[in-house]
Amino acid sequence: MNIADKYIQYVKTKTEAEPEKSWDKILLGFKANCLRTRFLPKKNIARGYQKLEDMMMNMVADSLSHKKSYIWGNIFAPCELIHSFGLNALSIECLACYVSGYRLEDFFIDFAQSLGIAPTLCSYHKTFIGAVESGVVPPASYAVTTSLSCDGNLNTFRFLQKKNHVPFTLLDVPYTDDDASVDYLAAQLETMVRDMEEQLGRKFRPEKLKESLRIENETRCELLRFYELAQHHYYPGEIIHQLYMMMGTHLLMGTQKFLDLIRFMNEEIQTFPEFTGKRILWIHLIPYYQESLKYYFNSSEKYQLLGGDIIFDFTDTPDPEDPFRSLARKLIKNVYNGSYSHKAQAIGSLTDKLHPDAVIHFCHWGCKQASGGSLLLKEAMKERNIPMLILDGDGIDHRNSHDGQIKTRLEAFLEMIEEEKK
Repeated sequence: MNIADKYIQYVKTKTEAEPEKSWDKILLGFKANCLRTRFLPKKNIARGYQKLEDMMMNMVADSLSHKKSYIWGNIFAPCELIHSFGLNALSIECLACYVSGYRLEDFFIDFAQSLGIAPTLCSYHKTFIGAVESGVVPPASYAVTTSLSCDGNLNTFRFLQKKNHVPFTLLDVPYTDDDASVDYLAAQLETMVRDMEEQLGRKFRPEKLKESLRIENETRCELLRFYELAQHHYYPGEIIHQLYMMMGTHLLMGTQKFLDLIRFMNEEIQTFPEFTGKRILWIHLIPYYQESLKYYFNSSEKYQLLGGDIIFDFTDTPDPEDPFRSLARKLIKNVYNGSYSHKAQAIGSLTDKLHPDAVIHFCHWGCKQASGGSLLLKEAMKERNIPMLILDGDGIDHRNSHDGQIKTRLEAFLEMIEEEKK
């Protein structure tokens, strides 16, 4: 057992015994990991992915070290608006993943369920609720959530408002993409800005929002270019780096530092050799801890992940001169808004751009949309002659994922696509 594993076990033991006294220990571990990623990077990993990990680790650690520097949100909360207040956006999904690095998700999930939280609620939400209600994670000053794509969003934030007095805004995202729907949602965003000014005592900076949208447009172009280059170049990373990329495209989108990183990755990837293996598009959440997935995909020269649908959940171009309506359109046109047939169509368009050899759809336990719609996506992929594997598991709770079953199905699928190549 190395030093990091020993510290993780130490923090887990202390947290389970005295949760209200463990926050400083958890935060110290985050900061130590920031130093590790910067000064002791992992071998055989592209420098761009190392920079991405360092960026995400530091953003989370710096935010959590200064309570009034961040607000909570779900993964689709408009980070551009939040940045316009000089604040960071920390999604509950992101924070749940970070505390699970201490293997504490089981303790937090059980704690949440002991309070009466339904066992069927998404494990990301239960982990976050348990972390807050146990006294480990201090409450934020404000929160923002959207009606997409998880049914648990509203109830989770209502619960935290009631128990911890955290005011929040719910953005009700219409399904229909028309002018009336855009106006309706844009008005909610403007109301949210006024409420944040009142609740937080901070001033909204409209020019900062416009700048964020201009940077976002550049970033999206660079990001698409990166994944187009990844079709032809070997770029070694780990599955967790796809998780960091999902977080980066939602928590840091519109920032200059994230744009600079993607530009660096575009330059670096062209220095790597040709990739001759299989390119796989990942759909939905990624269980970064799963041993079988790490074995086949980490630094693999045979199988390379081409990002995922969450990274490309919006591909249009916002208008910086019409920021509120642009953000409204971004939410309405999100891959995860509306029916699953809309999502299947959008993913089909994505495969036309990225040309994956195969698709893997992960059905996260407790996510009804993913499980219910996966067969529709499989039909859409069949029409394009793209083989697709459906895996069941849990993106965060180790107890709900059976690695043996995943290993068996994954190996059979990879063998099948290798045979098709021959």
